[in-house]
Parts: sequence; C-alpha cells; structure tokens
Amino acid sequence: MAAVMPDRTVLERFPAGGPRGSWPAEEFAADRRMAGEPAEVVMDLATDSFFVIIRGGAR
Repeated sequence: MAAVMPDRTVLERFPAGGPRGSWPAEEFAADRRMAGEPAEVVMDLATDSFFVIIRGGAR
C-alpha cells in the first residue's frame, strides 16, 4: 500500500538489514523506473529502513 507523505509518495519499504549483496529497494525502484515512474530510494535512519519514493506525491 502506498503512503502519501508531504511532497512524496512512499511506494514500498524495505528493512536495511537485508542479506549482503542484496539490494531489494534498488531493484524495486529500477523496476518502477522501467515502468515509467520516477522512483528513487531514500534511507530513513529513524526506522533503519529504505523507502522507495516518488517525489511530488503524484503517481
């Protein structure tokens, strides 16, 4: 489920402690970009998570 936050939409959340060499947030964002969405990955230090977001809140 996508969460809307000021100036961005969070498409997906991934824990930062994934297996070594695994980049699930980056892979998800790349898939979204291939589908035409300007997705990017940001780190949320408070929750130790990576968020895949779209800036501007528009999908």
